[in-house]
Amino acid sequence: MDFNERDPLGSQPGDLDPLRAPTMWAATGFGNTAPQAPDPTPHVFDVCHVGVVLRVVLGVQALVLLLSLHGVYSGSQWLLRLGLLTAEALPAALCWLVLACPLSRVLQRLSPSAQAVAAAVLGMVSASFSHAQVAWAMAPHEASLALSQPWAWAGPLVSGAAFGLLVWGWLRSRQGRVLPAHTQARLVELQARIRPHFLFNTLNTAIALVQVDPDRAEAVLEDLAELFRRALASPATRSTLADEVELAQRYLAIEQLRFGERLSVNWQVDPATEAALVPTLLLQPLVENAVRHGVEADPQGGWIRVQTQRKGERVVVTVTNGLPADAAAQGSARKGHGIALRNVRQRLLLMHDVEAEFEAGPLPMAPGSTQQCYRVRFAWPDTPQGHVPPGEAP
Repeated sequence: MDFNERDPLGSQPGDLDPLRAPTMWAATGFGNTAPQAPDPTPHVFDVCHVGVVLRVVLGVQALVLLLSLHGVYSGSQWLLRLGLLTAEALPAALCWLVLACPLSRVLQRLSPSAQAVAAAVLGMVSASFSHAQVAWAMAPHEASLALSQPWAWAGPLVSGAAFGLLVWGWLRSRQGRVLPAHTQARLVELQARIRPHFLFNTLNTAIALVQVDPDRAEAVLEDLAELFRRALASPATRSTLADEVELAQRYLAIEQLRFGERLSVNWQVDPATEAALVPTLLLQPLVENAVRHGVEADPQGGWIRVQTQRKGERVVVTVTNGLPADAAAQGSARKGHGIALRNVRQRLLLMHDVEAEFEAGPLPMAPGSTQQCYRVRFAWPDTPQGHVPPGEAP
């Protein structure tokens, strides 16, 4: 068969003429990307975000609640004891977290035994500070005399060391759970990412372009190679949102060759979001799903809108696509989004825990509209350092 006669789609009628594809194609610069940094030492003292703080506070309060029940004989006595224990234990726990957060990168370089000692020392310092503050607040005139007695510090020192060791043990256990979960999320992402029929269609498109436009055929193959390079990159790598947007645009440019005028894409990228750090291959699977279930499933084609926004200290990304008019096809599209959505949600939670937002689903049909839309919206805090989960390279 002559190359000019070969159908690069092998699917429904569309714009099959490669010459009508976008003219912006050129060899990409992805191949010159600098090598990613090697994986860092696993981060045990991962305390610099809201999720860990909430869990520690709730755990301390639960322990205080249990201790306050011991040896009390009335409700008023229990409330008084609960208040005193909370006033001393909760500030001590928060002080430990405040000290451990800026020291986390130093502490993670220590051996496990040295980390345990450091956690205990931080606990002793935090508990002693909290104990002194409570003593001065309750009895300012007697506090100096009481605190001058050596035995007055025995309780805070012992309980503080025990608290530090307990939190350190929990963080080590959490690290052991998070790292396998991160690896599993990466495997799921790879399964969703490398789809044989996309590879087949892209190679057919490149073959059809060889005779009529060799430069564009080369660009297609280079972008395909970049997609696979990013898919096979180390699970510990992260990229900027600008890189993710560019990769998604390259993917959609490949699909534009297949669908031509059947595919309409609208990009609304806020320049203030470009430097935000994200897990690699976070956006591309979502636009691929939008193509597969919102464009490919509709003989008339469809549209995709990708929007990035900065709202205060948070970055918001929205991917919206139209759904086919056929009700059965709409149901199929909603089911088909599952793998990529679960993957993106899981990776955002691993990266930002409770600070991440994620929602996905069909939008209510606007009055007078005949087409339903599907929207994926997710957001995360963009801080100068960001939260680096265990196993993530900064």
